[in-house]
Amino acid sequence: MASTTQVSSETTQNIKLSAAYDKEAHNEYKYNAYLPVYDEQTTFPPLEPFDFHDRGHNADKAKPNLLFSDNDVKITRLTPGISTEISGLQLSQLSDAQKDELALLLAERGVVVFRDQDFKDIGPNAQKTLGQYFGPLHVHPVGAHVADNLEFHNIYLGADNLYRAQQRSSRLTSTGYHSDVSYEHQPPGITLLTLLAVPATGGDTAWVSQTLAYERLSDPIKKLIEGLRAEHSGFAQAERARRDGKFVRRDPVLSQHPIVRVHPVTGRKALFVNPGFTKRIIGLKDEESDAILQLLFKHISLSADLQVRVKWDDRTVTLWDNRVTAHTAINDYDVQSAEEGLRHGFRITTLAEKPVGVDGLNSTW
Repeated sequence: MASTTQVSSETTQNIKLSAAYDKEAHNEYKYNAYLPVYDEQTTFPPLEPFDFHDRGHNADKAKPNLLFSDNDVKITRLTPGISTEISGLQLSQLSDAQKDELALLLAERGVVVFRDQDFKDIGPNAQKTLGQYFGPLHVHPVGAHVADNLEFHNIYLGADNLYRAQQRSSRLTSTGYHSDVSYEHQPPGITLLTLLAVPATGGDTAWVSQTLAYERLSDPIKKLIEGLRAEHSGFAQAERARRDGKFVRRDPVLSQHPIVRVHPVTGRKALFVNPGFTKRIIGLKDEESDAILQLLFKHISLSADLQVRVKWDDRTVTLWDNRVTAHTAINDYDVQSAEEGLRHGFRITTLAEKPVGVDGLNSTW
């Protein structure tokens, strides 16, 4: 696999960091080292193309090592169509065979939730090593991160940092379905998220199956969109960050991805559009593009029978396949209330293949 941008301790030492939290409020916080900071000077060149091999190709389809490894392992389907929950198995101790089967399970079920995990306590190096098994790690171009670990995209919403809440303060809802940084030329495959602190109640995450969303469409609509490509843009995100005084580490990009992509392991078709980053359909008039995208966005957001809502605790780790899902945080708690608490964690995102359409052609840019 060719190298993408590599991040080393030399890259992050001697750089200017701005804390994105109240230091005095967290003196006794166990996960102080994972609190959000903004690197204000490290820049990266454009991501380079690389060959990608999905670990799911290596897996036994029956998944005997992952699903039947021990009598104490409990496997639960959270909904019929999307998400599986696993308890009694430590993500940090999986063998390569189990991780390969996990990649296949993610391709099939979209989301896998691990309960009662030690993952947040195994340290950054081991955490990154696990992520790197599934693909090169992505460095977010504008988001807060963990000191000395730019690959950790920081998830933080509390009374001492309301930036994430303020971004959507002019809207009726804080929900916003998206597939992580889908504007990248080779956008993410598997993402891993763990929360270190959770509100007393609320702060769930919801996912929608883009595979089932595609399958639910009528045949004429499927035929219409299977040959179309849409523009995914990182420019609005970068411009918003600059406007808000945030540092942009890498110049934004545009990609033209198929609206319907084919998963390389399962061969199943899935929608690959999201309201966060998909801007227009190539080759259509503005009104035509808007009408089709709004139809698909509404379908994705409103189809509760294609979705799952996961409740967090501070020992839960959730992985998902961005190629077949979209997700949204649910900010339904009072972030300024000390009683309701802080929502803090970090995300490790791996890059995957160039999306391939039903016609067998890759994305373009």
